Amino acid sequence: MPIKTLDTFKVEYLSILDKDGRIDSSLDPKIPDDRLLWLHRYMTLSRIADARMLNLQRQGRLGTFPACTGQEAAFCAPVLAIKESDWFVGSYRELGGRLMRGDPLVNLLHAFNGFEDGSVVPENSENSRTLPISIILASQLPHAVGLAYGSRMKGEKETVALVLFGDGASSEGDFHEALNFASVLNTPVVFVCQNNQYAISTPGHYQSRSATIAQKAVAYGMPGIRVDGNDPLAVYSAVSDAVKRARNGEGPSLVEAFTFRMLMHTTADDPTRYRDEEEVKQWGKKDPLIRFKTYLIDKGIWDDEKQAALEQELTTEVDTAVKAFESFNDFKPDAPFDHVFETPSSLLEEQRNEFLKDLGREVDNG
Repeated sequence: MPIKTLDTFKVEYLSILDKDGRIDSSLDPKIPDDRLLWLHRYMTLSRIADARMLNLQRQGRLGTFPACTGQEAAFCAPVLAIKESDWFVGSYRELGGRLMRGDPLVNLLHAFNGFEDGSVVPENSENSRTLPISIILASQLPHAVGLAYGSRMKGEKETVALVLFGDGASSEGDFHEALNFASVLNTPVVFVCQNNQYAISTPGHYQSRSATIAQKAVAYGMPGIRVDGNDPLAVYSAVSDAVKRARNGEGPSLVEAFTFRMLMHTTADDPTRYRDEEEVKQWGKKDPLIRFKTYLIDKGIWDDEKQAALEQELTTEVDTAVKAFESFNDFKPDAPFDHVFETPSSLLEEQRNEFLKDLGREVDNG
């Protein structure tokens, strides 16, 4: 019996803005001007907030946090492609995307200072379909699939779940389980991998022999595409197409946003120990904020004067959030104990009391 070819595949790469911010007009996704400016605002806010948080951490005023400078297009542009009624399921490096979804910056500051209060979403909040930060790699991917499947079971025919994760997460079992689950059940999930090329200090070629992460979609029977992750138009276009497929009942998709982390993995990390500064310099020439601003100026809807005014406005906004963050002291340090089990546990209460005693707090058994 002759050998037969059962299937072949190819991986497409999408880029709409070049490194200098010039657009390929044939690929223009035709985003309305007000939406473009909204995206630009939050990409800029993310960069300013990230820099301020780094200063706070170095001054001992904030705990360890994951810097996100350089990846703004990869996590802000996808939010532009979904609705408020959709689910946003993220990891820990999507600052601007979370702000776009309505998370207050002060809450995120609390969360990165170790207080679970910062993860609490108020009832009837406009971002009630935004899940809290997920630290454990890939753990949020099955959650997103379940949310999408549950939404369809409830009759929400238009609801989509957008889930963001890093390249390191693609090496976890949860990644493969989630993609398989999503494909078999045809769930409306859009998987967006922010491939910043380093899982802490481990470069991509030590994580996988696959040429791309996008091609992993082939094994699970869904579309996969790699996009220029520093090009907000390309990221938006690919995610928007995937969202449309999901809404139309055509199942999940995988979008790999190929980008670069310009700073450290977290503030506990020294990236100079495992990557070349020349690589950082070359990626700095592809800065998503500079490219996008150039595009907006060429389009005639932005200028340097407006940019300066926006940066001043956003700096003031960040200053206000920091003041609110540092003035709040009504935390419940034992809050994590409240969410371990549904029913009380005597052993857990003993641990709670010991924890509070070590902190020098009053033990309230009421």
